Amino acid sequence: MSFGMLHEITGTVVRGNRIGRTLGFPTANIPLAGEVSVRDGVYAAQVRVEGLSCPAMVNIGTRPTVGDGAGRFAEAHLLGFEGDLYGKSVTVILLEYLRAERRFASLEALRCQLAEDRCTVTEYFENGR
Repeated sequence: MSFGMLHEITGTVVRGNRIGRTLGFPTANIPLAGEVSVRDGVYAAQVRVEGLSCPAMVNIGTRPTVGDGAGRFAEAHLLGFEGDLYGKSVTVILLEYLRAERRFASLEALRCQLAEDRCTVTEYFENGR
């Protein structure tokens, strides 16, 4: 399967506020230091860590629904992955822009959108785009 790459980000996974985990979408949070020339929003992506490559949905931005305004992050939800990535170096390869980042009225509204995003990303990889 061949995908085009939009951008590649490498960084160390840090602890977040664990809200994604409570919504059923645990994320690997990578602080974006300096200029990362990619627009904020949700992407279909591949995440590489310790020789493993995993499909993922990734949000780039300031996390307007749950963030505290403390910077810009790449938040990666790895599909089918279970494990601890804290402190590990990961490479996030953004493949396709899906939608703009936005603030949701509630955590439930965010959870519903994340479920839709996960379906879109799953279809992206199943269709070999």
